[in-house]
Amino acid sequence: MTKEAAVLDRKEAKESKDLLTPTDLDRKGTSQIGEELRHLLADTFALYLKTKNFHWHMSGPHFRDYHLLLDEQADQIFAISDDIAERARKIGETTLHSISEIAKFQRLRDNSESFVTPKLMLAELQQDNLQLVEYMRETHEITSRHNDVATTSLLENWIDEAERRAWFLFETIRTL
Repeated sequence: MTKEAAVLDRKEAKESKDLLTPTDLDRKGTSQIGEELRHLLADTFALYLKTKNFHWHMSGPHFRDYHLLLDEQADQIFAISDDIAERARKIGETTLHSISEIAKFQRLRDNSESFVTPKLMLAELQQDNLQLVEYMRETHEITSRHNDVATTSLLENWIDEAERRAWFLFETIRTL
């Protein structure tokens, strides 16, 4: 690409604020849904990284079981990230562009402690998954209100998956 063509591409991109993705959904609704999806995507990345962090730093007598559980959960969490981002694009919205945007939009808290006991790791992940369920339910209300049945349907599956992760974590740390 020539220098002139690159400048023209940037100029056209700046002039085109609307992505013009075809949708029958109301633009005001898609804007609100897009904002919610950016938050969910940031939370998903934050939860994915925290789950991998704890997976990498797991120790103790149940190391293998916990290590494998967290690896499985991290894979599941990461798998929905692409669905969230693509859904935002399908309705004509933008999604996250960078790590700094993840930090800007995430609501789940990071954990950068140098050592966390296995039980506390699992308990924190359980609470984060339950918090993610709450955020997803709030988004579900918004998508339902705007008749975005496709996003609503995806959210129902993601809620079920997050509830299952929280349940497995709960049962793992539960004392009888």
